[in-house]
Amino acid sequence: MKYPQFLKNDDTIGVVAMSAGVGEYLEDYEKSLATLKRNNWQIKESKSVRVASEVANSGRVRASELDEMVKDDTVKLVMCATGGDFAIEMLPYVNWQNIENNIKWYMGASDPTSFLFALTTNWDIATIYGFNACSFDQKKPHSSLKKTLDIMQGNIDVQKSYSLYEKNKELRNDGYNLEEKVYWEDLNGEVSMKGRIIGGCLDVLRDLIGTKYDKTKEFIEKYKKDGIIWYFDVFSLTSEDFYRTLFQMKEAGWFKYVKGIVVGRVLFPRQEYKDFSYQKALKKIFGYKLPIIFNADIGHVAPKMTIINGSLAYIKCSRGKGIIEMKLE
Repeated sequence: MKYPQFLKNDDTIGVVAMSAGVGEYLEDYEKSLATLKRNNWQIKESKSVRVASEVANSGRVRASELDEMVKDDTVKLVMCATGGDFAIEMLPYVNWQNIENNIKWYMGASDPTSFLFALTTNWDIATIYGFNACSFDQKKPHSSLKKTLDIMQGNIDVQKSYSLYEKNKELRNDGYNLEEKVYWEDLNGEVSMKGRIIGGCLDVLRDLIGTKYDKTKEFIEKYKKDGIIWYFDVFSLTSEDFYRTLFQMKEAGWFKYVKGIVVGRVLFPRQEYKDFSYQKALKKIFGYKLPIIFNADIGHVAPKMTIINGSLAYIKCSRGKGIIEMKLE
């Protein structure tokens, strides 16, 4: 696994629109930039970042703007501006060879999963999943955000489960609206797992199955001695869609050498059938022996942990609490 160099003082972060622009969230974005600048980093934006549209530009243009950041030696980390729904249409135009020749960190969350996952599994370059450039808008950043800023600098410490999570972000002022108790569900008993960690937003990952960017089987074969830990961030899949997606992944060979599964809190949980929960879907796919965690601090619901795709992870869960530790090996 190739690990890029972490950020140092006065380094430059390149912000790109892989899907949507930040026009609708311009105030939050400006606050986020102020936070990043207070950490002594410079900012360089691609032209489409401030566009107020679900699709910031054509896939070809977005890939071209990404390539400018790739080739810019002053840019040490490339951060996705925000989420969206159309990052996947950028992939055919990405200059992957330039990325391989200019290794640096790429960081994002949600829709940019398609790019991050493809980069790590195809090119063996570690990527960072957890936050986009609009996410650092708090005057006093929550500890989860501080942890991410630390990771961006190479300070990779153990991440521990939080006490409370945000059920209704519409009630935010400045900071997260934390009101519900965090409880990691260990579906098959107390969990202790170790392996090479990979994953992202499940709503996006399923669209990669069977495409030319799906080199998942080759990736897990390469790291079969480590075993694979899968983590999934679920945005709005119903429990039935969740099950069918996991079923398709299983049939595609993605879960060979699996050591454990970690699923975050679902942002918009729904189920068509009263007795078919997300937990039941997981057990239907993986059985009753594999370590499985549900409702972890991963994904769209704050606070959330930051994951380095491709790293070696040690994850433990007991009595509703958990830890994630990552090693760059």
